[in-house]
Amino acid sequence: MPQFTYVAKDTSGQIVRNTAEAENERALVQRLRAQGYFVTEVKKAKGPAAAAPARVPAKQEAKPLFAGLGRVKGRDLAVFCRQFSTMINAGVSLVRCLTVLEEQSPSYKLKEVIRDIQAKVEAGEMLSTSLESHPRVFSNLFVGLVRAGEVGGVLDESLQRLADFLEADQELRRKIKSSMTYPTLVLFVAVGIVLFLMTYILPKFMKLFEDLGVEEFPLPTLILKNISDFLIQKWWIAFIGIVAFVVAFGKYKRTKTGKRHWDWFKLKVPVFGKLNHKIALARFSRTLSTLLTSGVPILNAMETVAGTVDNDIIADAVMKARASIREGEAIGPPLAESGYFPPMVVQMISIGEETGALDQMLAKIADFYESEVAAALESLTAALEPVMIVMLGFIVGFIVISMFLPLIAIISELSGSG
Repeated sequence: MPQFTYVAKDTSGQIVRNTAEAENERALVQRLRAQGYFVTEVKKAKGPAAAAPARVPAKQEAKPLFAGLGRVKGRDLAVFCRQFSTMINAGVSLVRCLTVLEEQSPSYKLKEVIRDIQAKVEAGEMLSTSLESHPRVFSNLFVGLVRAGEVGGVLDESLQRLADFLEADQELRRKIKSSMTYPTLVLFVAVGIVLFLMTYILPKFMKLFEDLGVEEFPLPTLILKNISDFLIQKWWIAFIGIVAFVVAFGKYKRTKTGKRHWDWFKLKVPVFGKLNHKIALARFSRTLSTLLTSGVPILNAMETVAGTVDNDIIADAVMKARASIREGEAIGPPLAESGYFPPMVVQMISIGEETGALDQMLAKIADFYESEVAAALESLTAALEPVMIVMLGFIVGFIVISMFLPLIAIISELSGSG
């Protein structure tokens, strides 16, 4: 029977290096898991006293320009989790999994991150601990699920659930972006048409009116003339003003008070407020369900959800619920008191808490609100298209009428004198 060298961690976190006989690597990994070990590396021994061979560094590939910039896409992380889960379930050692994932990843940024994680795991760190050193890539949710999988010996299942969660989250984001693409395109076209009329067509008409000796203009024409002169002669003031507003607003939004005000506004703004509320509830339910299903303690899960829900108002309600759970109370009442969790959600959570099926109830709530978000996006898109077209028609009509008002006045004078 072949002999293998392995590196593993026991229940106390101590690193164990030893040799053992087994039919193959997978059989050895399964046997060590059954004994309570977390295997990080398995290699076939070349001899009775053969040491584990040194890892040959991979050939360095050409680094693309600006490779260190940007972010790792959620789609790449979902694929990473799916492949990682499949290899772990097949009994491939942790270090070997990371090597393969580094070679297959299409993102150079993710390649660098995996390479760093692999080095730390080989040095004896836990996988979850090594992930924590890259907070911009791996969220608290990601790290929490991996840690739960390590502790419970079901890392492959945790990665599988994480892949499902990331794919569902990406699908929700894709629906939002695709639904807003057409209205955004119409808006840009409308702005372009208005600017063209104001900066190119209107000045020609003004020159024509001056040649005809028009000295007094109707009020709508005078308003358009002043706006046109400002856009042509002092456009840089408008540009600087817009840039200054965007920069100042961005800095204010990054402050604690500004973030809270912006999150409150997103929930209360007409039309889009209800949509943002449903998106926040769907994300809360899906995240908490995924964490609880993976075996994360509810107090840790609630804290993680508060950090990943991306809305301080909802996060405060979640933390109040966490405080009540810590004191032995139910989760439902503080959520209901916040006013941001509908009665249906509170009742389903309370029923799930009483029956011990909280994760399943949260999954049903997430499915419901994700379908609600899809329906709301469809109706919103259908309503926005005619509204924007009518607004564009009104603005263009106002410009055209304002340009022709002096001509009408000139024709009237000529008719009167004739």
